[in-house]
Amino acid sequence: MADMEKNAEQTAAGKKAKKAAAKADSKQSGIKEKKEKKKLFARIAGWFKDLKKEFKRVVWPDRKKVLNNTLVVLCVVIVGSVLVGLIDTGLLRLMQYLMGLSN
Repeated sequence: MADMEKNAEQTAAGKKAKKAAAKADSKQSGIKEKKEKKKLFARIAGWFKDLKKEFKRVVWPDRKKVLNNTLVVLCVVIVGSVLVGLIDTGLLRLMQYLMGLSN
């Protein structure tokens, strides 16, 4: 019984210590946030520098590959449009037939 009470006290003390540590961390992070807000333009400049580095890493496709991919996309869009148009026309005629509006 006494062991259980000691364990409960230790657990409670551990929780209090964790809360105190969390408060201290939140205070420190609040200070860091204030410092970061002061360096807004420095952060923006850093972001653009990183962006420039990333653009240098990009492997840009050659003209032939871009043309090929463009043609594939256009063909898929045209075929898809035709299919949607045919389905729409078919459903329209079905509805007209069911409602008795066809000639």
